[in-house]
Amino acid sequence: MDSQWREKRLYPVLGICAIFFLLYLNFHDEFEFPVLVWNLPRIGFVGVNHTRFVLIEEDGNRESESEVYVNGWNSYWLMDESAQLGSSRRRVSEMLKRGSEMGLTVCRTWAFSDGPDPNSLQLRPGVFNERVFKALDYVLVEARKHGIRLILSLVNNLDAYGGKAQYVRWAEEAGVDVSSSTDSFFSDPTIKGYYRAYVKAILSRKNSFTGVKYSEEPSIFAWELINEPRCESVSSAPFLQSWITEMAAFVKSLDKNHLVTVGLEGFYGSKSTENYGANPGEWAASLGSDFINNSAIKDIDFASVHAYPHSWIPQADLEAKVKYLSNWADAHISDSENVLKKPLLFTEIGAPLSVQTDGSYDRDILLKIVYDKVYKSAKKREAGAGVLIWQLLVEGVEEYRDRFSLVASKYPSTYKLILEQSCRLRNMSKKGETDKSGKDPCYSKMSY
Repeated sequence: MDSQWREKRLYPVLGICAIFFLLYLNFHDEFEFPVLVWNLPRIGFVGVNHTRFVLIEEDGNRESESEVYVNGWNSYWLMDESAQLGSSRRRVSEMLKRGSEMGLTVCRTWAFSDGPDPNSLQLRPGVFNERVFKALDYVLVEARKHGIRLILSLVNNLDAYGGKAQYVRWAEEAGVDVSSSTDSFFSDPTIKGYYRAYVKAILSRKNSFTGVKYSEEPSIFAWELINEPRCESVSSAPFLQSWITEMAAFVKSLDKNHLVTVGLEGFYGSKSTENYGANPGEWAASLGSDFINNSAIKDIDFASVHAYPHSWIPQADLEAKVKYLSNWADAHISDSENVLKKPLLFTEIGAPLSVQTDGSYDRDILLKIVYDKVYKSAKKREAGAGVLIWQLLVEGVEEYRDRFSLVASKYPSTYKLILEQSCRLRNMSKKGETDKSGKDPCYSKMSY
């Protein structure tokens, strides 16, 4: 009987199990399994207390919270890469893992991809690609696994991944009488309706792996309304200001848990502003955005600023770029502390891999300037709250490379600089979030 039972029942079952195991080994990234929320690390939401970020206790109290200082990075490509399935998802997980190993705590990435491309998230207004939505679900789960919070940007000012130009084309295709200028994105009621519907779909999305709504997901640090808003005509500046006011309030009406920022580059639009001279040139004031006015809107929780000396003042030598960047950082930290009275994040800072005669990299020199400015501000408990380098990659995602991208492990001096900043900001927290796994890079790799 035992022999017959093995032959008729046990062996076939073992054979089927072996087949499934082999399939899983080869294609496990394409299998989707539910994730038990209680198996994920418990992390709290981040709030604002005056000019500082804080972890919010379960009772909602902000006064006695741990302060949060951010060392982070940009990898805009996470959703796009995750949508490819297969080994692509392993690369997304690897990027988040490496960020955590450098002590980084926040990653900024795109939560948009608009247009008819089969890999777009929003194929046409209100019509979504579920496969790509699940890719974003996956990014959120993996971020939480690795203790990373995400700043999710909701639309692009640029044409890449559709951007505001795609919204204007959709309106034109629907027979709406809009101007040919993409500035109509900020003023046309139909286009604004498209954007609001998109935002509502994102915020009300229930993660297919965890069942948690995005509006209730603590691994989201903040919503960014638009990446680098600019106007084609400075006369559209009032429309941009009104758009930010309207859309920030709309996000807040749907989501009481998360912070909201604009996504500004940080240019000063008014000559009456004390720090107008910090602009990289007169051209910066003609783009319709204004760091002070745009950031001062009530429902904007923190200010954001970018820094690209090699792009903005390309003819200047390194000494001039250093001087410019130092002044740019000082101006925005001061205005955030004294005028806006809100925290400030440098959400993009990029420099190419130029090598000086002494062997140092331009990137390290410029990044250290902003790192030091933020650390100095943090020590004073002032508004400078963090920096996000643009941008980090892992091997195998070269298609997303630009002249400011790097695989950090290939540049030991940059890697060390990033890790040192992570650790000294970690030590600025009153209580901080500890890594009970014993893998905290600030304790395993450095001594403070």
